[in-house]
Amino acid sequence: MNTGDGVRGDEGATLHAVSSAVLAVTRHLSVHEVLQVIVRAAARLLGARYAALGVPDDEGSFAEFVVEGVSEERWERIGPLPRQHGMLAAMLRGDTPKRLDDIRREPEFEGWPQAHPVLKDFLGVPIRDGEDVLGIVFLANKRSPGGFTQDDEDLLTLFAAHAAIAITNARLYEHNRELTVVAERNRMARELHDAVAQKLFSLRLTARTASALAERDPVRTVKELEQVERLAAEALAELRTVIFELRPADLADGLVASLRKHVEVLDRAHEANVRIAADEAVVLPEDQEAVAFRITQEALYNALRHAGARTVEVRLCTRDGQAVLEVADDGSGFDASGAPEQQNGLGLASMRDRADSIGGDLTIDAAPGRGTTVRLEVPL
Repeated sequence: MNTGDGVRGDEGATLHAVSSAVLAVTRHLSVHEVLQVIVRAAARLLGARYAALGVPDDEGSFAEFVVEGVSEERWERIGPLPRQHGMLAAMLRGDTPKRLDDIRREPEFEGWPQAHPVLKDFLGVPIRDGEDVLGIVFLANKRSPGGFTQDDEDLLTLFAAHAAIAITNARLYEHNRELTVVAERNRMARELHDAVAQKLFSLRLTARTASALAERDPVRTVKELEQVERLAAEALAELRTVIFELRPADLADGLVASLRKHVEVLDRAHEANVRIAADEAVVLPEDQEAVAFRITQEALYNALRHAGARTVEVRLCTRDGQAVLEVADDGSGFDASGAPEQQNGLGLASMRDRADSIGGDLTIDAAPGRGTTVRLEVPL
């Protein structure tokens, strides 16, 4: 009875370890972060001194190659990323795991740099998505005596199957973000065309009119030239606004200071009253601050360019263990439950994707005729 309980206890501990490793991997969204966590989790899960994961490219090398257990100094001495040769090539071509008592005795063991750590017992498993090999994860030099076992091989194979899902999801997420960026740039290009090109067209027609009237109606010519000057000033202001909004955010002074600077510029550039009320003590990690700034920028853009707001306020505070950022305006508002095309035109999909990328929650409180409040909540 006790033996059976011991076996079940070992199985439970193993499943818990695998579950913890899988959860650690799936918490991350970028491909590079996922690869790093996979390697770290695999080394910890099986008690290996060294671990690595290589993602092959189409040119006989590796697009990504991450390691665990090797110092940065030694990694620099090792030199360029490995090529797909020797043991690595054999594993990429093979369909099954490879478990060895001493990798140095294998015919495929060749081409290892002089600064490379000395490897002995070895376990490598392909990470597969159907017929495609996404990468190979391999471990070396098990910390406990006896090398890697069949149980270790089964465990790493199970973990590799979960790793394949995590890598695929991360790639899909990054691809979706790229599509979102492209869509956002296209929208900005349309805005640039609508806002500036039309004024430049009017400017050209007015200049032609002034030219035609120059000799026979000097008084009207002066009025037309004044119109030219006004249109040119408006076009320049539009260009400056668009360029300012496209410029990467400089958050060196922190989120609050950057928001204040941004609000001050917009308040000077627009007729609307743009103001800010922010708690100076709110500090977020760098990636979260960048996203919060971009969402604020997009919400301000919508309020000033689409909603015709007279007053826009940016508010930043902490509430119930969260940082709360709001952009509220008294503009025309819109139907927040309306068609996706309208929401995409306002960049709402982009804002929601940005919020999701940092584990935040984005809500839109809007209705026709009563303004809009964009609210981002991020756990502290």
